[in-house]
Amino acid sequence: MSTQTQSSDAFSTYKQNVQKYFENISKITPQYFQSITYLQEECFKACEKTINASVSMQQEFAKKTGISTEIPSAAKSAIVDTNKQFVQASTVQNQFVKTTIDTTVQNMKTFNDNVNAFVELNKNIIQSWVNPFTQKN
Repeated sequence: MSTQTQSSDAFSTYKQNVQKYFENISKITPQYFQSITYLQEECFKACEKTINASVSMQQEFAKKTGISTEIPSAAKSAIVDTNKQFVQASTVQNQFVKTTIDTTVQNMKTFNDNVNAFVELNKNIIQSWVNPFTQKN
């Protein structure tokens, strides 16, 4: 962890505090993502277990009461086809989101690579504004 030196300069104080903030964020962000990943995994498990338990209970009830669970082949085909379409749609959505995220990451990298050029350009602009008003000896 960095140590902060005391300075009364506004920009030094600002830089020190911003640096401390981002050091902290860089430490806690991986923990946050790990926690969210664990939560998501547990939600998936709970959902799957709940659905499987519900189907098992209904299956047992149907068996004990003698209710027929046969479905026409057309209905079965419709169910299977619909599920295939859901899976395909979620796969396409996942690819789209991943591509969007990858593109955004690349754009941020490009921006980060060019920050210094933007700063230098802005310094030159400021200097051109200030030059007419500075005293020349």
